Amino acid sequence: MPAATDPTRFVLVRPSHAGNVGAAARAMKVMGFADLVLVQPRFDDVLSREETVAMASGAADILVRARIVDTLDAALDGVQHACATAMTPRHFGPPTLAPRAHFQALQAQALRVAFVFGPERTGLGNDDVYRCHACLSIPTAPDYGSLNLAQAVQLLAYEWRMALGGFEVAPRTPDLRRADMVAVQGVLQHWEQVLQQIGFLDPAAPKKLMPRLQQLLNRSQLTQEEVHILRGIARAIEQRR
Repeated sequence: MPAATDPTRFVLVRPSHAGNVGAAARAMKVMGFADLVLVQPRFDDVLSREETVAMASGAADILVRARIVDTLDAALDGVQHACATAMTPRHFGPPTLAPRAHFQALQAQALRVAFVFGPERTGLGNDDVYRCHACLSIPTAPDYGSLNLAQAVQLLAYEWRMALGGFEVAPRTPDLRRADMVAVQGVLQHWEQVLQQIGFLDPAAPKKLMPRLQQLLNRSQLTQEEVHILRGIARAIEQRR
């Protein structure tokens, strides 16, 4: 049984392409999930195949912990709510739901959940779908809804993670210091001098040019670095003249 800290399981039924297994592991890991179960994969050694490991791209730990079982019932052992994935319309079986709406209601129930994906070529069979509580249909363009297995895993892993609360986005750039009002006024005064020198601003009839530039800079919320750039441009114009 998986650790209690990961109540979400991803089940791949009879996957035929080793690369998809590795890519699915990668899709799971980037969303913070780790419990992967394969049902009768095409290759018995699929979890250690070179293509699988290569496509996992750093998620080899998911493959190491993954399990291979003979039946879907075994794969769903301990699961309290199973979601099938299927695109083919069915006249009988669990309700077909959009992932986002279903996940919003599901996340509040604190259940052990499994997402079940079928073979690449045929998708889940009816008997497998009947075992599940819901059938998820990823909203796609009406005239083309073909998704690669790993793509489908990524989409559902993302939607489920967002329903659970998501991860904070880590800042990639340092916070830039806003320039104070004195620095901004210094830019305006410097540019006023330069604009007069090049004949763009007539000091006898300035109209509202400088107040408009003032408003422009205020909206721009200049940083200290940007103040230095603007002052540097003004100095370069002065030197050229």
